[in-house]
Amino acid sequence: MSQENLEKWHQVVHNKDMSLLRELLAEDVEFHSPTLWAPKKGRDITQYILKMVLDIFEDFEYQRQWVDENNLALEFSARVDDKKIKGIDLIRWNEQGQIVHFEVMLRPMNGLQLMFDKMTAHLQAAGFLPKS
Repeated sequence: MSQENLEKWHQVVHNKDMSLLRELLAEDVEFHSPTLWAPKKGRDITQYILKMVLDIFEDFEYQRQWVDENNLALEFSARVDDKKIKGIDLIRWNEQGQIVHFEVMLRPMNGLQLMFDKMTAHLQAAGFLPKS
């Protein structure tokens, strides 16, 4: 992973740049969310989920990052309504500089539950999940 790719990722998050996000996502990217039972595969659903999360999170900020070849770990904090959350983004890049694996971990449980409720409603409204 190049420094350029890392900078592009920070641009996506800071500017909510969805066209740059689309360029960075491999067509067959696999997304693992703490609020979904099974991983989601593909650029469209991953882009939708990441945009939704950026819209839901308030006061989002990365604190630390670790880089190991094509792997990146980013520690973040954010707020969802009145709940403060902490999390980690685990990102793996391919040799072409595209994201092929994206995994998110969140805590505490009450913040995770609130994210689950909000994400489920958005995904159902968009037709990615069946309405219960």
